[in-house]
Amino acid sequence: MRSIKAALALLACAVAFSNVAQAQPYPNRPVRIVVGFAAGSGPDIIARTVAAQLGADLGHNFIVENRLGANGTIAAKAVADAAPDGYTLLYASSSISSTPYIYKKATFDVLRDFVPIATAGILDGYVLVANTATPIKSVPDLIAYAKKNRVLYGSPGVGNLLHIVTELFNLKTGIKLEHVPYRGASEVVNALLQGSIQVAFLTPTTTLALVEQGKLRAIGFSGSKPFPDLPKVPLVSASVPTFPPSSTWGIFFAPAKMAAAIVDKLNGAVRHALTVPAVVNVVRKAGYMPDGRSAAQTAEFFRKEVEATGEAVKAAGIQPN
Repeated sequence: MRSIKAALALLACAVAFSNVAQAQPYPNRPVRIVVGFAAGSGPDIIARTVAAQLGADLGHNFIVENRLGANGTIAAKAVADAAPDGYTLLYASSSISSTPYIYKKATFDVLRDFVPIATAGILDGYVLVANTATPIKSVPDLIAYAKKNRVLYGSPGVGNLLHIVTELFNLKTGIKLEHVPYRGASEVVNALLQGSIQVAFLTPTTTLALVEQGKLRAIGFSGSKPFPDLPKVPLVSASVPTFPPSSTWGIFFAPAKMAAAIVDKLNGAVRHALTVPAVVNVVRKAGYMPDGRSAAQTAEFFRKEVEATGEAVKAAGIQPN
């Protein structure tokens, strides 16, 4: 009888402890943010900058973990499989929106298995850069050169938005730049500098310093308006009127079924972080405009982006693998 009473007492204590732990305000321990891109890349820089501010504001560290490979899908899978308790998050670029259309055997669904939390920023366009040893000094030069010569371009992987954008460029210009996939933007840059490839669309963060140093040549910008730090670089659409403006973004996600209260708390914290001058400065230097959408607005924005990416993949003729 005593052993039964003792067991019941221990069980009651365990339940009480569990209830107390669950009742503690979120977060009550460090939070992991998984990023599918290399340290020092644009997404990594923004994720770390916002994470540091979240830690300062919420009282526990937000630790960035880089999980590279398969165009960010390895990182995404790790978060999709995590407990929806708010302690494992994903920071992803717009490349995640191509997953349903690129990977036949993807083991997660981007719309079903994640809940969008907050949009960190939106970047209006990519820089089209060329190796300086080539005679390519403008978009018309590239088109004319590619009609007579083999031209290789790089991207951070099949299905990456930089891959899709370049294939749309092929479609709209009638040329055929040949794709060479790499594991990340840093590898694309190295290939450009070494002459292994001749051109690539890349984010301003990746290219700006190299362009200013004369190591790469900026020949076009794919946005709807010129990039502020490269005002003399013409829009791609000035030479190719049918080429649609392209943009990218960064969004924080959590595993599906996370409590709405935690989603809202994180959304508010990210939005506040994006008002802190030091954070704003980093985000804008990376070429992004800080964003202030609610969680519901972020979810709707993401849904539309996934649909639009599907249309772009189809138009570009990229086959799933």
